[in-house]
Amino acid sequence: MFIRDARLSDVSAIAIVHVDTWLSTYRGVVPDQHLDGLSYERAERATRSRLSEPEDGAFTLVAELEKEGVVGFAAAGPAREPEAATTGEVYAVYVLARHQGQGIGRVLMQHAVKRLAAAGMRSMVVWVLKDNPARGFYARLGGSPKGTQRVTIGGCELKEIAYSWDDTSMMLAEES
Repeated sequence: MFIRDARLSDVSAIAIVHVDTWLSTYRGVVPDQHLDGLSYERAERATRSRLSEPEDGAFTLVAELEKEGVVGFAAAGPAREPEAATTGEVYAVYVLARHQGQGIGRVLMQHAVKRLAAAGMRSMVVWVLKDNPARGFYARLGGSPKGTQRVTIGGCELKEIAYSWDDTSMMLAEES
């Protein structure tokens, strides 16, 4: 497995990972109407925009397997609602269902944390839907639930939980 910065040539692969992961993870969590309306084309446009014109400090990483290509990605950068200038945020981490449980998500998170720390962001937050079946992943990485917020997806109000790390150095130590 190889982790690298996403390129514009990865737009289609990232869109497939994004849409397919939503379909496999969020059925029964977000409204079916919303999931049924997802499209690779819209995901490609959003990804192309994010890669072409990244927000200050934001980046996207991909996990690539030699024979299969891109099987996961993570997007991260400065916290959208920072408590301090040293807080980073992982905006998204998605791995295709058939590759989950193999450590790819953990490695993507570790690489994201390393990039955030190099930019001076040594604490971190990740917002996760409360009913996301993979929510325990963040707890296993040392994140602590710290706050909630409401988000509307597909016309339905859902709850998100913030998992936070006051000091991400522990995740960096596990990388070696």
